[in-house]
Amino acid sequence: MLARHTILSAVLLGLPLGALGQAAQSPPAAWFAIRVVDEETQRGVPLVELETVNHIRFYTDSNGWVAFHEPGLMDRQIFFHVRSHGYDYPKDGFGYRGVRLKTTPGTEAVLKLKRLNIAERLYRVTGAGIYRDSLLLGRSAPIERPLLNGAVFGSDSVVTTVYRGKLHWFWGDTNRPSYPLGNFHVPFATSPLPGDGGLDPALGVNLTYAVGKNGFAREAAKMPGKGPTWIDGLVVLPDENRQPRMVAQYVKIKAPLTVYERGVVQFDDEQQQFAHRTTFPEDAPLFPHGHPFLHRAEDGRDYVYFAGGLPQVRVRATLDSYLDPAQYETYTFLQPGSGNEVQRNSDGSLRFKWRRGLPKLDPKQVKQLIDDGKIAAGESPLHLVDVETGKPVLTQHGSVYWNVHRRRWVMMISQSFGASMLGEIWFAEAARPEGPWAYARKIVSHNDYSFYNPKQHPYFAKDGGRTLFFEATYTASFSGNKHPTPLYDYNQIMYRLQLDDPRLNLPVPVYERPSAAGATWSMVRHGNAAPWFFALPQPTEGTIPIGRDEKTGRLVRLAKTADALFHAAADPAALGQAYLQPLHEWTRTHQDQAVYSYGTNSPDNGNWHRSPKPLGHIWPVPSELQTAK
Repeated sequence: MLARHTILSAVLLGLPLGALGQAAQSPPAAWFAIRVVDEETQRGVPLVELETVNHIRFYTDSNGWVAFHEPGLMDRQIFFHVRSHGYDYPKDGFGYRGVRLKTTPGTEAVLKLKRLNIAERLYRVTGAGIYRDSLLLGRSAPIERPLLNGAVFGSDSVVTTVYRGKLHWFWGDTNRPSYPLGNFHVPFATSPLPGDGGLDPALGVNLTYAVGKNGFAREAAKMPGKGPTWIDGLVVLPDENRQPRMVAQYVKIKAPLTVYERGVVQFDDEQQQFAHRTTFPEDAPLFPHGHPFLHRAEDGRDYVYFAGGLPQVRVRATLDSYLDPAQYETYTFLQPGSGNEVQRNSDGSLRFKWRRGLPKLDPKQVKQLIDDGKIAAGESPLHLVDVETGKPVLTQHGSVYWNVHRRRWVMMISQSFGASMLGEIWFAEAARPEGPWAYARKIVSHNDYSFYNPKQHPYFAKDGGRTLFFEATYTASFSGNKHPTPLYDYNQIMYRLQLDDPRLNLPVPVYERPSAAGATWSMVRHGNAAPWFFALPQPTEGTIPIGRDEKTGRLVRLAKTADALFHAAADPAALGQAYLQPLHEWTRTHQDQAVYSYGTNSPDNGNWHRSPKPLGHIWPVPSELQTAK
């Protein structure tokens, strides 16, 4: 008992307790230790539920430990049901997913879970008792305050940016120990960056909260008016003197989650809090929203893009532009002043363009356009396509950043009305911020629980961009689940994603470029060209390499994958993607001309002959998927 008291006292005083892992010692004499690990990485898995037959529930901490000490249940055989979002434990002969353990004090057991999620759950970033069980068992913790930091019990969605050499973190509504009502006006913390005193992001984050006299995380953006203040669109931009300024959109909220005022706040370095800069007109069609990123566009100018979902809004990357709602643009196919007049290119594809003065497309408006027959369901810019089924994925909030390894923009985004209400996270990529964003794969799933507003951390990326880190808000809100997870609920959980995972080899657009020597094919977009079809950039099991014959210029199957332009599926059934289409070569009698199309219809009217066998099977342009209509 003295050892436990000493450990907890050291933690409350903020004394470091070592690196992630476990001490080379047995558990304290009173405790039976259970550790749950990922069978692939052997790392402890947070948020695993162990439930006894009489419904006593325990949850692993961020090291994967449960400290078990139940009067009357020690030193006997106890059965534990084992459950965790996105992980699997094998069934026994009666169909129960669980294990029987002898709960002998001073001993430990290790359980191995199979990870179903592509992304790996690492640790909880916020809240109390992050390493509670580890410390009870005498194990080490990687962060300086593993029990309670800033008196924060739980926090809603995070926004972050690097400012004046430190990573700045801001959250939404935040709970405290002393009363059900907490901070509704943006708490914040800082942390050093990795390589500059910060922890390896695989281990954790040492947050230093700005606190008030009571020790609780203080308000950083309290704007006048009733109701909470929330911020997003957080970015650092140069002012007129080229000095960096940290700014964000603020909104004032009234029941039921209605925005009644929005504007811009700027961080005051001396006061260490946000100050009001401007209020946007109520009828402003565009404004900052979501997680921003900077990008030099095709016109040679630097812009801030806002990925509240797909990146549909941008503004010039200056402080003056950010403050002026008239300067914002949206990426749309609607004609200005027409209400719902759709513009199309000569090939029939939607003609997208950055325009001012129009609101960004929203789900209700897009649904009306589909119902009116103005666009096909598959043309909606507000959904992705599930690469497994070809069915649409209705997107919600996400974040987008450039990835140097993939040489593409990568997106982590939440789904609305998927397997759970708001608990599914998807991965997609595109060569341009404007897209096309098309095929996506689910990387995180939850069973009747919400996990929303995923935030990538590009400054944490490792291995040349191969390893990414992101977090999101884990909460029972909106899920229908009436049993919030103790300690974890309403907090941020960090995940790691390995981009070299073969399941993230997603179809990308293939473009045709006519030339005097015949059409050439490329995964690089030329001008305003629309994709001809989609194919895989890398080989995988069940694919065949497709390239160009140097003599004839025709597409052919290749023997070497290194010479491939793209990779097609040999057999859709083998990939489990029955919606794929056969790519055929079509020729005219006594002519060397060859064209390519998928499906069974000839390219146009005329005496065309189809190749007996397809070159392979490709992923169709989403607007042509019957399952999306």
